[in-house]
This record gives sequence, structure tokens and C-alpha cells, in this order.
Amino acid sequence: MAVTVVPTESSLRLVVVVGTSEQGDPIIKTRTYNRVKPEADAQSVFAVAQAISGLQEYPLNDIQLVVNNSLSEV
Repeated sequence: MAVTVVPTESSLRLVVVVGTSEQGDPIIKTRTYNRVKPEADAQSVFAVAQAISGLQEYPLNDIQLVVNNSLSEV
């Protein structure tokens, strides 16, 4: 039984450090940008993420690309 994988949707997450807790741990917030084209290549998404992060008030901690796929039998 063969299975096909079809990308259905993607989202970009920018993880930023918005401060420090009383214990000295970083306070993390995630900014999510939905409706990223599933066929967009990683380099382009990364470039957009860097451009967006340059407009943010807080320092960038991580860039995450979340891809959802649909599986079906052939």
C-alpha cells in the first residue's frame, strides 16, 4: 500500500525574548504568521523571517516553519 504526502498548509513562527523573569530565565513569546505557501522553499521563508524580525522590538530567539501534510493511499 503506497501513501502520498500532500502539503496542505504552513505557518511561520518567530520566537522572541520579551524579557527576563525574576529567576533570570528568558520570557519567550511566539509570533505566528499563517498562510505560508506550502511550496515556498526554506531559504525564502528564512529570508522573510529575518526581514520581519528586523521590524520587531524584541530579539529573535528562533525561527520555526510548521508544515501540515495530508496523507492518502494511492
